[in-house]
Amino acid sequence: MQPYRTTPQAPASRRSRRATAVATLTLALTLTGTGGAFTPAAQAAANPYERGPNPTNALIEAVRGPFATSQTDVSSLRVTGFGGGTIYYPTTTSAGTFGGVAIAPGYTASKSSMAWLAERLASHGFVVFNIDTITRSDQPASRGRQLLAALDYLVEDSSVASRVDGGRLGVMGHSMGGGGSLEAADDRPQLQAAIPLTPWNLTKTWSGVRVPTMIIGAENDSVASVTTHSKPFYNSLPASSEKAYLELDGASHFAPNTSNTTIAKYSLSWLKRFIDDDTRYEQFLCPAPQGDRAISEYRDTCPHS
Repeated sequence: MQPYRTTPQAPASRRSRRATAVATLTLALTLTGTGGAFTPAAQAAANPYERGPNPTNALIEAVRGPFATSQTDVSSLRVTGFGGGTIYYPTTTSAGTFGGVAIAPGYTASKSSMAWLAERLASHGFVVFNIDTITRSDQPASRGRQLLAALDYLVEDSSVASRVDGGRLGVMGHSMGGGGSLEAADDRPQLQAAIPLTPWNLTKTWSGVRVPTMIIGAENDSVASVTTHSKPFYNSLPASSEKAYLELDGASHFAPNTSNTTIAKYSLSWLKRFIDDDTRYEQFLCPAPQGDRAISEYRDTCPHS
């Protein structure tokens, strides 16, 4: 396990959001005359992106989160740059906007392979676009472009665009879709989070990625071996970027295609921490998980700045 170390200053996009939140809190304290005492209103102002109740281990391991959800299908005939898909979203209109996440399937797979995760994440307070690719044989670079096209559609043209905060976006994907999420993060550093799941890509070096990235590999992956894919990807990410590597104990390449508590728990925590700046979820990431038999290896850049 990699030793903990203090990481350099957070990327500009996160610093600016945090500075705005601090300024809002300062103003709230001044106007209310609290003299530094935290009130519920002031605490909310400190991070306006928090969604949902205080997290517990039971909450983030549950199959369903606290938000009721709905879904809407997007036909491939109505979009350009990707193959359509299904958007899962919280139905509430009183919680403000939500962060958006696009998920791409793996080689030869369809959106159905990642539907379980898309719906689960949405129930915790994200608008999740589970996409189909233009063809099932599209390579990672193409899948990366398609993930970005899907995010653009989600924010600008979708029927739920008003529910999405266009400044809080992330990407995920399985296999070649995971390789695509690395491509997307490399191409668009404004993203807030990336989570490649048992990723496959012929490109092994990602020194240009500045997006907080959690790579989830599988110990017994015979398609995208962790020794030739996930670990080199993680090692190549710059030390100045927030990153984590989680290896699923005894799992195969196709572990992300069925409901998996470990994948969901740590993916959710990463998205909450970096898309929502929700430090309530830091406890599940730092210090590194100990004694979880579903994890064979974990590396990180704790504590997160």
